[in-house]
Amino acid sequence: MAEFNRLIKLLGTIVWGPHLVILLLGVGFFFTLRLRFLQARKLGLAFKFALNRKGLGETKAEKQGDISPFQALTTSLAATIGNGNIAGVCTAIAMGGPGAVFWMWLSAFFGMATKIVEAVLGQKFKTILPDGSVAGGPMYYIRQGLNLPFLAGIFAFFMGCKPLFSTSTIQSNSISLALKTQFGLQPWISGLLLAGLTWLVIIGGIKSIARVTAFLSPIMVILYVGGALVTIAIFARQLPQALSLIFIGAFHPAALTGGMAGATVARAIRYGLSRGAYSNEAGTGTAAVFHATAKTSEPVRQGLIASLDVFIDTLIICSLTGLTVLVSGAWTEGTSTQMTVNAFNAALGGGGLIVVASSFLFGYSSLIAVPYYGEIAFSYLFGVGIKKPYRWAFCVLIFLGSILEVEVTWSIGDIFNGMMALSNLIGLVGLSGLAIHLVRNYFRQWEINPTSWNKDK
Repeated sequence: MAEFNRLIKLLGTIVWGPHLVILLLGVGFFFTLRLRFLQARKLGLAFKFALNRKGLGETKAEKQGDISPFQALTTSLAATIGNGNIAGVCTAIAMGGPGAVFWMWLSAFFGMATKIVEAVLGQKFKTILPDGSVAGGPMYYIRQGLNLPFLAGIFAFFMGCKPLFSTSTIQSNSISLALKTQFGLQPWISGLLLAGLTWLVIIGGIKSIARVTAFLSPIMVILYVGGALVTIAIFARQLPQALSLIFIGAFHPAALTGGMAGATVARAIRYGLSRGAYSNEAGTGTAAVFHATAKTSEPVRQGLIASLDVFIDTLIICSLTGLTVLVSGAWTEGTSTQMTVNAFNAALGGGGLIVVASSFLFGYSSLIAVPYYGEIAFSYLFGVGIKKPYRWAFCVLIFLGSILEVEVTWSIGDIFNGMMALSNLIGLVGLSGLAIHLVRNYFRQWEINPTSWNKDK
């Protein structure tokens, strides 16, 4: 088993080598420039769209899809806001140092532009499956837009495997660890409970998932953000030092002291980018699957909404996690969820309960959301009949994941995320001209006749 663990960790390091780092940042930087920093310029408009300002930006009354644009956002957020925002940030700091947070920020800013393009292409190439449901994602725009069915199949394979063998285990593992730390609950009991609760929602498909996430996502974000802000406020005097640790650690980690023996810039970049990508999934293609299901007539409108996935997930929630463990000093001891529990407890006494509750809600929201893109990927490969068996298999693996070693589960996730990103980014670059044309044409129409966009035509 030890040899297997070492092999998995080695593969994770190889996949997330310099080639993927350069490609991921490079593509995000490319889209940021070509779209003229659209993710920053139109952030306010993205929030207006997400809050469902009726008719704003729509040009047709007919809107093909399964769920509302807001539900598409909350479902995508449920998939991205998971224990990667708690345990993932902590393991990144533990393995790569405080500087990993800086590289998370950088990848998130560029990742917002990448997500815009992913969602635009997901909407552009969405299709109707034989069971009447809407499906979209990189496998569809790679096959239809680039005529590369082999590459589309590779992507679909890794996307289908990731929820089964990574997300299921990572989320249940992190939740089980938090419950054991705080309450002494045995991991197998936590795993069994999670598997049952997940099955109750996912068996009903995307509409059932969307109804739950539309209610759950805002609550869990408010709970965790509130606790983190209070923790940071209590240790406010340490905030300048925490920011110093982040920026020094990003470029000169050897200058840091306190638990950072052997830290290098390469490790900070590797863990910052990989954990950031695992958390917000920009570049991996999952956004294209969720946002393709939205009922909208305008792909670019949904693309702007999709950029909020990254903004909320990484630039807000991951940042708060990083700052809480740094200002409290908890970053020098422990790893995973325990680090954040220690930070909240140091500030609030019983504040660890907030982390435990958030870990459960974050993990559970991911567990009910991510099987959807996995089953869509496997439906592409094996037909719609795979959906229900996939859901059952996912729930079984939730139970098994509660008793696995933490680091191995994260390395498995890194491997699948990396392979998804490699194949998806090829598709994004190949279709970049089309995506940029759609975005520019959309805003050109707005500038010519903005008043006509206040209601459906």
